[in-house]
Amino acid sequence: MLKKIVTISALFLVPLLAGPIPSPASQAIGIDASVKATWKIDAKPIDMVHSLDNKRVFILGDDSKVHVFSTNGDKQGTISVDKGVAAIDIAPRGELLYLINQQDNTFSSLTVSFNASIDITGAPFLGNENAPVVLALFSDFQ
Repeated sequence: MLKKIVTISALFLVPLLAGPIPSPASQAIGIDASVKATWKIDAKPIDMVHSLDNKRVFILGDDSKVHVFSTNGDKQGTISVDKGVAAIDIAPRGELLYLINQQDNTFSSLTVSFNASIDITGAPFLGNENAPVVLALFSDFQ
């Protein structure tokens, strides 16, 4: 029995005595990188988050604003935030923006919605011409 224990223990020690096993990461591999896009931002960037639907990029600037860009670099607007906000994150569906304020030790969640103007010139309508209209997109149905 003792002979089996010594043999099994020796089997575990042999790889340690042989030296480290090279990991795949330590082997030489070729990596190519190229700049796909560069955007000019109006403020010094502090943090950023990318929506999971690949539609928008939110960049927190040192000017206490979140700068919102489309993924091709078109600026879509800004969201004013409190001074001291140092980190941002986004909900999985992109409906909430999470903010961490290090100055006053707070967490905030903001609802995010995007408004679009639709040209209805010449379209038939029923009711008040200037009535507000809300379109809701239910994207969670399969």
